[in-house]
Amino acid sequence: MPDELLVKTPWVQHYGTIPASLSYSDKSMWETIFEAAEKYPKSAALNYFGKITTFAQLRKKIEHCAKAFKAFGLERGDRVTICMPNTPEAVISFYAINMIGAVANMIHPLSAENEIRRFVNVSHSRMIIAINVSAKKIERIIEGTQLEHAVIVSPRDSMPPLLSLGYQLTKGRSVKKAEHARFISFDDFLRGAEAYRGDYRVNGKGSDLAAILYSGGTTGESKGIMLSNLNFNALAVQGYTMSDSLVPGDRVLSIMPIFHGFGLGICIHTILYFGMTAVILPQFDVKTFHKLILKYKPHVIAGVPTLFEAIMRNEHMTSVDMSYLKCAIAGGDSLSPSTKEKVDEFLRQRGAKIQVREGYGLTECVTGSCLNPKNDTRAGSIGIPYPDTFYKIVAPGTQNELPYGEVGEICLSGPTVMLGYLDDEVETGKVLQRHEDGLMWLFTGDLGYMEADGFLYFKQRIKRMIVTSGYSVYPQSIENVIDSHPDVLYSTVIGVPDEYRGQIIKAYVVLKSGVKPTDDVKNSIRQYCEVNVAKYALPREFEYRDSLPKTLVGKVDYRALEMENVPS
Repeated sequence: MPDELLVKTPWVQHYGTIPASLSYSDKSMWETIFEAAEKYPKSAALNYFGKITTFAQLRKKIEHCAKAFKAFGLERGDRVTICMPNTPEAVISFYAINMIGAVANMIHPLSAENEIRRFVNVSHSRMIIAINVSAKKIERIIEGTQLEHAVIVSPRDSMPPLLSLGYQLTKGRSVKKAEHARFISFDDFLRGAEAYRGDYRVNGKGSDLAAILYSGGTTGESKGIMLSNLNFNALAVQGYTMSDSLVPGDRVLSIMPIFHGFGLGICIHTILYFGMTAVILPQFDVKTFHKLILKYKPHVIAGVPTLFEAIMRNEHMTSVDMSYLKCAIAGGDSLSPSTKEKVDEFLRQRGAKIQVREGYGLTECVTGSCLNPKNDTRAGSIGIPYPDTFYKIVAPGTQNELPYGEVGEICLSGPTVMLGYLDDEVETGKVLQRHEDGLMWLFTGDLGYMEADGFLYFKQRIKRMIVTSGYSVYPQSIENVIDSHPDVLYSTVIGVPDEYRGQIIKAYVVLKSGVKPTDDVKNSIRQYCEVNVAKYALPREFEYRDSLPKTLVGKVDYRALEMENVPS
């Protein structure tokens, strides 16, 4: 570590008890979880609708699942897609894939058919573990993939008996049954392990590719982000260290999804790495949040800003005791200073002795890489860098570092920075650059500035991107879908401010000559989007115009459209 960077590490100043540098495991992720199982075998690792999986049980389930993967012919380096919400099967499969030395390709279960096909194909996945609500989509695209098997999971599979029955009689009845010769149930998949007698454990290295997550990259098209064992293990050590109060056995409300860097890296791996309990559920409803608080009394709540805003609106949270809360973290999008003040007051009124702490990160470094200190939060700041993580502000388009207080592109370097973009050396070379200090720096595409004592401030994104309910949505991908509709001439998609979601997606559409925006045409375009765009990225508003404003060089002036939607 260069001496000049060590001097810049603000942890010593703001967290005197935490060293500027930490030690990280160079092992596979599964090995770190098994080490926790050795220490805390009887402690709860997962809590799924009240059904407990202890660390000892989790260890056995991971081993059994790993044998099943091997029985079905999976080898070291193979890719397996996990298209799942937060269920025990998703967690078990993830670590079992890691155990055999394969790579987990994590995708959103609400992805559109074409997206699933693309994610499966670009990752060269041989198998997919998928929730049953995605089965019909997989049924329609599987012939155009290399998938040898699709393992179908129901949310009820690991539920307590009464809840499982209730699910089947309610939500389960609406799930359309899908069938294909390559489909297999999770139970039948696991039975394949019973006769397997070969090797199934791979003791990997920190540098080994462990998972692929998806984000936007610099071009606005979704890219596979290659993350290593070390990326996740370092995040776990950094995240646990910066908490400054958590202990093994603490309960964490793990509602951020497993296909999201925040959900997988913090709410699953960090929690299990240090012997805590991940309270998981496949679908989160803010309207019933009070029931989760009352039932599980979590020590940690981590979520996007819209979660905290929704909590304050929940009328059932008026008299809920939250004195046991040790940590509340907001990430995934900016938390306005006024909202933070309201959340802090909300927590204080319910007995919590903490403040909500805002951080910053991106999937290219798994998730958060800086955070406000527990007792030294600053209004509008995204915090200070984690140990062993360095930030600097450069003039956009250069490697030239700017003085403190000047706005430029945020760059960071540290052990959680990705290996690169999947099969895209050109795009990787744009965002990962080695500087004169010898370190590899990640160019985030975000603008901000740093104060002299290390506190960072986010200003805006260089890349054209919409963040809605914590999800990053790139307008170009939605525009490509709308523009491919036979009645559409062109379209532009923007983010419109929304008090609850941060932004909602609005599409401006210009129809082809002679086509009128009748109800039939509008419904056709909306339905076309529903088939080809992920549910979370669907436009909530459509506006039809004869033309759209243009810039001096003839491009659609999306900023002018954004200004039309700024609240007066």
